[in-house]
Amino acid sequence: MKNKETVISVKNLKTFFYSDGRCNPAVNGVSFDVKSGKTLCVVGESGCGKSVTASSIMQLLPNNARIEEGEIVYKTGDSRGDIHIEKLDRNGKEMRSLRGKDIAMIFQDPMTALNPVYTVGWQIEEMIRNHENVTKEEARKRTLKLLADMGIPDHEKRIDQYPHEFSGGMRQRAMIAMAMSCNPKVLIADEPTTALDVTIQAQIFELMEELKEKHNTAILMITHDMGVVSEMADEVAVMYMGNIIESGTAKEVLGSPKHPYTEALLRSIPILGRGKGQDLNPIRGVTPDPFDRPSGCQFEPRCDYATKECSNRMPDEVNLGKTHMVRCIKYQEVSKNE
Repeated sequence: MKNKETVISVKNLKTFFYSDGRCNPAVNGVSFDVKSGKTLCVVGESGCGKSVTASSIMQLLPNNARIEEGEIVYKTGDSRGDIHIEKLDRNGKEMRSLRGKDIAMIFQDPMTALNPVYTVGWQIEEMIRNHENVTKEEARKRTLKLLADMGIPDHEKRIDQYPHEFSGGMRQRAMIAMAMSCNPKVLIADEPTTALDVTIQAQIFELMEELKEKHNTAILMITHDMGVVSEMADEVAVMYMGNIIESGTAKEVLGSPKHPYTEALLRSIPILGRGKGQDLNPIRGVTPDPFDRPSGCQFEPRCDYATKECSNRMPDEVNLGKTHMVRCIKYQEVSKNE
């Protein structure tokens, strides 16, 4: 059995954005571990902070963002030891050594992530040669194998084509090939199948599962789709307005949700087989202005269980077992509705 060791540890991460003299605490005290051979899904609505969390780990934040507090620990497992990052280090030597080799990222839109003026093969070959001491011929040979492993037909022809000559699904496969070119310990996937049809989505997820099983890769999946979570996740972290409000194994969070927001997300999903007439229960209201947040629980204005106490302070974490955590003072009432 492969070892499920922690490869990235995020501790009390606070990433704030500044604009026109105002501050948006986009990620406000987030902690979790990413383990080898496991898929951790970070789920929540748009604007909840999940993509900012991923960008903080990769140190790919815009100029108006700062890591104000907390720590990200990258466990290399080699002579470099553990690398601790406490402040933004976009182009530091340590981060350059980690990106691509130890940690790779699949972006939401491969057309903007791939360079349009270089062939797909050249870009993958360049990634390999930047991190490993191989010849140009060896890099091309490995690139051909990667494209074949990703299920790209006519890969010997495709290697010399440009991104615009690939379909959306093919570009995403090429992005995964590039991400996996140096066998990274961690693969971060930020909404990797948003623009793809369901058949291609299923193929991409199957491919990622194969990579995880074959290389013991840790996967950090960023998504808003609870269907993706149920399909892919070993562990789940539910984010809302910069906070993780519930986390645990997929079985715990999906099978026995304890936070009203998690419950509401699950209620809003259409169920296969019930037809077009089924009732859906969308979450009422909208997410608050990130520059003008509620003083207490961030979900309180939209919550069916809210009381006056909820508006006073953000609830503390409650551990419901070894792996299941929730931040809600009414979690026992949510449990009654299972």
